[in-house]
Amino acid sequence: MSDEPHGLDRGLTNYGDRDFARFLRRSFARSMGISPVLLSKPVVGIAVTPSGFNNCHRGMPELVEAVSRGVLAAGALPRPFPTVSLGEVFLNPTSMMYRNLMAMDTEEMIGAQPMDAVVLIGGCDKTVPAQLMGAASADVPAVQLVTGPMSTGRHRGQRLGACTDCRGFWGRYRAGTVDAEEIAEVEGRLSVTAGTCAVMGTASTMACIAEALGMSLPGTAAIPAVHSDRLVAAEESGRAAVRLIETKIRPSQVITEKSVENAIRVLMALSGSTNAIVHLTAIAGRLGIRISPERFNMISDETPVLVDLKPVGQGYMEDFHAAGGMGALLRELRPLLHLDTLDIEGRTLAERLDEPAGWIERSVIRPASDPVSPVGGLVSLSGTLAPDGAIFKRAAATPDLFESEGRAVVFTGLEDLSRRIDDPELDVEAGDILVLQNAGPHAAGMPEAGYLPIPKKLAQAGVKDMVRISDARMSGTAFGSIVLHVAPEAAIGGPLAAVRDGDRIRLSIREKRVDLLVAPEEITRRMKGFQPPAAPKRGYKALYRRSVTQAPEGCDFDFLAGGAGG
Repeated sequence: MSDEPHGLDRGLTNYGDRDFARFLRRSFARSMGISPVLLSKPVVGIAVTPSGFNNCHRGMPELVEAVSRGVLAAGALPRPFPTVSLGEVFLNPTSMMYRNLMAMDTEEMIGAQPMDAVVLIGGCDKTVPAQLMGAASADVPAVQLVTGPMSTGRHRGQRLGACTDCRGFWGRYRAGTVDAEEIAEVEGRLSVTAGTCAVMGTASTMACIAEALGMSLPGTAAIPAVHSDRLVAAEESGRAAVRLIETKIRPSQVITEKSVENAIRVLMALSGSTNAIVHLTAIAGRLGIRISPERFNMISDETPVLVDLKPVGQGYMEDFHAAGGMGALLRELRPLLHLDTLDIEGRTLAERLDEPAGWIERSVIRPASDPVSPVGGLVSLSGTLAPDGAIFKRAAATPDLFESEGRAVVFTGLEDLSRRIDDPELDVEAGDILVLQNAGPHAAGMPEAGYLPIPKKLAQAGVKDMVRISDARMSGTAFGSIVLHVAPEAAIGGPLAAVRDGDRIRLSIREKRVDLLVAPEEITRRMKGFQPPAAPKRGYKALYRRSVTQAPEGCDFDFLAGGAGG
């Protein structure tokens, strides 16, 4: 090791006497039963995120034990420490509001505690982006280890996996084709093991993006949570963290403009979650990296969808792992990737892909010559309704709705939506466009409310999809012709706030636009006297309202962007 302070000698508590601080720290460390030999070793922190409100992280104790085993075997001292844990479905109003809190917690605890490297263990949707954001800003050598996807359940001969199948069954329940007894059975069969959602939702997408960036060990993104190889990956992640102490490779050397572009390519080929755009933007923004909407669309238009998984295909994450996982996908994308990017092992992407490829299941990971779709799964939109941008997942949408013009049916917020969407008297027809206002980051923390349900009377009539527009997000497990992340949001006076019932809206995926067909002077007239929603008075929510940026900037805090390096 170098002559620089390492291990427990790093970042000594400031008492005005360094020798006393070291003496006192070692004394308290001895009280934990740690031998003097281990006290002199380098330290690998292990950021752990278990919680009784986070089902995705139920396997955390085994992962911590395995990482610790790897760290000890490689000659360092493992020190687990807790941070905020974000269980997607257990948080109100939305886990997105607390992603930045977890990112701050992670960054500060990495920087404040004595560690030479860190392993970040997470999985649930906002957890991995929060950890990568914190790691990028702390810029201490780091390894991302994901908890892994859950395995599928069974229901009457059908495989089930949270959460795309939950939406499918719930839609059928609303339409009256599934009864209360069956929906109660399905409730107990959707999530049957530890781990994250079994489909290519946000958690799985972010796991793959972490590997594409080079922040996770190769081949570890898709290993199921209950598979023994998940523990092997954890042990090796501990060893890798110790190697990083020697190589001194930092997140800022791994997360670069080129590796971010590679991650966007992977996102397109996976037809991954729309949430990943916000998260990847925030991670990159911590290092001052920005990919323009024009570049994003260029990557999308030249990158085929190659992975056939739900919510847009047929398979589950356990199938993706068995089919060859990220290694197989990256090899298919090789001609489109920046091959000189560096990963946490100190290898270039070219060196990784030069290794012999394993067996590939082509029904799950298609060859580039026979893609699921010749273009990427997501596009960035602009237009008079979204001057600063919006997102559309074309791979999950109905192609017949790509070029649409319709009458707006407007909901002014989440309570209005909940109160009226199933009202038999709601003035709505199949060709209308549903619009939800005041669900963006300032108004509501940007919940996953963009997946507006089909009005009950239309669902019962057999309508499966409609164009839906909002400043909210959509779960990565969802599907439909849905315009999301409209910016500026309604709550800060964006054009979305001016939409009224009966207005005409035009969506063109060919032109990558969404436009409000109302004269500019009429929009100006409507917005006179606009008042934003009342802001919270205290606590983290007040900080969030004051500081959160819009979706095109990653919904990060304005005072954290571009602040990497500890």
